[in-house]
Formats: sequence, C-alpha cells, structure tokens
Amino acid sequence: MSMNHVYKFHAWLIKTGQQNHPPSLRRILLWCAATPSPKSLSYFRALFAYIPSPDTFAYNTIIRAHVAAHSSPSHAVSFFTQMRQRGVLPDNFTFPFLLKACAHLQLGQDVHALILKLGFHSDIYVQNALVSFYGGCGSVELALNVFHAMHQKDLVSWSSMIACFANNGFSNDALALFWQMQLAKNVMPDEVTMLSVISAVSSLGALELGQWVHDFINKSRLKLTVSLGTALIDMYSRCGSVDKSIEVFDEMSSKNVQTWTALSTGLAVHGCSREALRVFYEMKKAGLQPDHMSITGILVACSHGGLVEDGWRVFKSMKNEYGLEPMLEHYGCMVDLLGRAGLLSEAYEFVEKMPIRPNSVIWRTLLGACVNHNNLVLAQKVKKRLNKLDRYHDGDYVLLSNAYGGAGRWVEKANVRNSMRARRVNKKAGSSSISVDQIIHEFISGDNSHPQSQDIRDFLDRILESIKDTGYTPLTSSVLHDIEEEEKEHTLGYHSEKLAVAFALLSVKDTRTIRVMTNIRICRDCHSFMKHVSAKFGREIIVRDRNQFHHFINGSCSCQDYW
Repeated sequence: MSMNHVYKFHAWLIKTGQQNHPPSLRRILLWCAATPSPKSLSYFRALFAYIPSPDTFAYNTIIRAHVAAHSSPSHAVSFFTQMRQRGVLPDNFTFPFLLKACAHLQLGQDVHALILKLGFHSDIYVQNALVSFYGGCGSVELALNVFHAMHQKDLVSWSSMIACFANNGFSNDALALFWQMQLAKNVMPDEVTMLSVISAVSSLGALELGQWVHDFINKSRLKLTVSLGTALIDMYSRCGSVDKSIEVFDEMSSKNVQTWTALSTGLAVHGCSREALRVFYEMKKAGLQPDHMSITGILVACSHGGLVEDGWRVFKSMKNEYGLEPMLEHYGCMVDLLGRAGLLSEAYEFVEKMPIRPNSVIWRTLLGACVNHNNLVLAQKVKKRLNKLDRYHDGDYVLLSNAYGGAGRWVEKANVRNSMRARRVNKKAGSSSISVDQIIHEFISGDNSHPQSQDIRDFLDRILESIKDTGYTPLTSSVLHDIEEEEKEHTLGYHSEKLAVAFALLSVKDTRTIRVMTNIRICRDCHSFMKHVSAKFGREIIVRDRNQFHHFINGSCSCQDYW
C-alpha cells in the first residue's frame, strides 16, 4: 500500500475518533512497516509518539521496520531501550529483530546477557538470531557455542551456521557442516543454504566439489533462481571453468544485472576480454542499466586485455551515459589499465589529478607497473608516496627489490633488504592449494610439512632439469636474498605453485587439467615454468593467482604474457 493510502486511512481514523482503536492502530503500523523508507519511517515515529500505551506488538513492529530499512539500526536500538524503560516486556520476536540491528552497530553482548536473564536462551527463533548475529560480527566461536547448545535445530539453524563459516573464511568447516546437515532428520537444504555452500566452494576454488554441489542442486529439484544461477556462474568462474559459467548463464530463463556482471567479470579474469565486452554491451541491449560493479568488471576486462581505448570509453560513460560517480576502485582499474599498457607517465598524471585521494592500493598498482616496465626512476618516486601511506607492506619492498634485481643494481637491492630488516617487515610466504580426488592439499613456499614432501621435491628437481632442455631458464633476479646464483635457483624451485604442480603430476597420471590456487601474484619465473611444463607433459594447467586466471596450454598462456 502506498503512503498516500496510509495518510488517508489515518485521517479517517482521526475524523471518526478511532485513532486509539487497537485493531486499527495495528493495521496502520503494519502498513508503515511494510514500506520502510525514510519518509514512511519519519511518519511512523511521529504516529508512534501519539500511541498512549504501546504494547509489545507495537514496539516489535517499529523495531522491525527500522531494521528492514538498513539505514536506521540506531533507531531500532533506541526504541528497544524505550521499551525497557516503560516496562514493556519483550518476547521471542523482539530479539531476532533487535539482534539484526545490533549486528549493524557491532553491539549485542549485553543483549545476549538479557536474553539469558529473561529465559529466552532456549527459544529456537532467538537462538537462530544469535547464531546469525555472532556470524555477522565475525565471532565464529561464539556462534558455534550457541549452535552446539541448541537441543533442536531447524533449517534456519543449519543454514545460519553454514553461512557463518562461509562468510568468515572457514570454507572447509562450512562444507563439513553441510555434509553433517544431510544426516539430520527432517531437514532439507534450501536456496539460502546452497548459496552459502556455493560461496564456500568458490573460496576454495575446488571445481570437483563445485560440480558435486551443482549436481546436488539438480537432484534436490531446487529451482534455478536468479540468485542461485548467478552464484553458480561466479563459482564456476572462480573454480577455473568459465565454460561451465556460460552453460549456467545460457540455462537461466531470467537474469538481472548481477547475473550479467558475474559472467562478464568471469570472462575478464580468464583473459577473455573481448568476450567480456561483448557480454557487457549485450546486457545493455537487453535493457539493463550497468551499476558500479558492472563497470568495475568491464574495466578489469579492458585492463587484462590491453584495451586502453575501450577502457577510457567505459570510464567516461559512467558519468556521461549512466549518471554514475566513479569510485576509488574505478580509478584503480584505470591506473592498472594504463600501467599494464606501459603508459606510466599518463598513469602517474591520472593519479595526481584524481578528485578522490588515492589510497595505498592505487599507488601500489602503479609501483607494480613501473617494475614490470623497468622504470626505476618513477618506481622510486611512487615508493616514496607509498611510504607516507603504508610503510610496512611487504609487497612494496619486494616489488622495488625485483626492479633493482632486474636492472642488476645489487647494492640498492641489498638496501631494500636492509630496510625490511630495520622495520621488521617480513615477506609473506606464498601458499598454493590443489584439489585431488576432492581432497584439498596446501603447499607453502620452501615448506616440507606435506606427508609426501620429499618425493614431491625430488620429482620437482627432475622436472626442473628436464625443462631446461626445452629452454627454461630460472629468472633469479626476483629472489630477494643476496645469495649465490645456485642458491637462488634452489629458492625459486620450491615456490608453492611449483610444488603443487609437481604433486599433481606425481599423483594424477591421466590428462586431467591441473588447477592451482595461489594467494599471491604469480612470479615471472613460475609463469615461465608453467608454460614449459604444459608443453613438456601435455597437460593443461590453470593457475588462479591474486589477480586473475592463467590457462597454460602447449607452452602458451591465456594472458599472452600480458599480466
């Protein structure tokens, strides 16, 4: 119902003297709560002030309305405080609404204490709300304590705990709980559950698990909604199979902006820049207006594909065509676009003229571009700007060190190492993971904690020797330490990506694609290694690094050495 109807109905109540009639008041309160806009909430608060003795229902309704608006959680908490001051008792419906407001404000411990005091701690609705609340605040252990204390668990209980794990980076725990959920009686996963499960699989980048989850959704006869389909498109992309993303996209009968964006962004990070642009313009033809996320995705595509003119065209269209104000991330994409293309002076000038103050990420992007294009003068200039914002980021020192190493300036390279020691900055260890027969194995550079560590290293040594015959030469200039050339080769040899690939070749004898996830940007030496191994062993290797996917086939990479 529109607010005009609410105004007319309220006027009629006043005219007929029924403005304090409880059933009529309930009706008008529910109408206001159903359309929580700033205007309706303001009217709601004014109306509420004239209620002589608001009861629990009235307070629950106004608290719920302010929580649903997302922009007014503090009002919700204020009304609860007023409720307590007036001696109106909360019920089991009050606390789920209140906890949602507290999650936005990072409050809630006191509310939990009150729940215990009033005896609502064993109510399933309140318990579910507590699990969601603690999950939203990142307090996974507290959420788990509430979950384990529940004598009865329903679908919401399981889904909330799975979401808590998935949203806080505990992907393996989320999947383990999902398997456990399937053993529970009378509980079947729904769309909400599966969205959290898909999110967990996406974070792990485990394609086999992703395909199993997709099959589970089909067998469970869950409808392929827009939300579910979009999540699957994103999952397949992040698991390294953009072809599967396209299949899901084509299968969907209804699509929104997020669906199109998921596909175009997926194509972008897989090096299919032209295809990503085509999808973007097809979305426009379908009558959908791009949003900030859509623009970010397509600027990434232009950056990865070296499409400078297209990137400028899209960036300028934000204001001119779509009425969108560019955000910091869009400026960052443009710096990356110009930097990758070697237009370093233009990129530096762009940063200097930004209407928003550039953060360390933007300067770091430009520093990386300076290093890649061997512009030491500008790299030093950019590093000085970075020091003012974040002087303890290990990646900045590594980038500058690589630049000096590449130019053969070993004294300056050693000075960078000394600066790191003086400031107690440690280089973050690279880690990579790989899924073999639905078991995820993790490797850390230079680490021997894997049960098969010695066998893997011995096999990797043999691989390194064999591909030297096909032209592979270790790129030792990227090694940070001031050590002998032979030791540098040894250090490079045990990077986590190489260990993961060696393990895959040792464990899987068929021609399955090798899929590796790594937490940092792949170095030039590992990139060269992957190309040679893909040719030598006739295996496709897909590496998902911090920025994009690299598909290595027969000695070539999908990025065309432009990354």
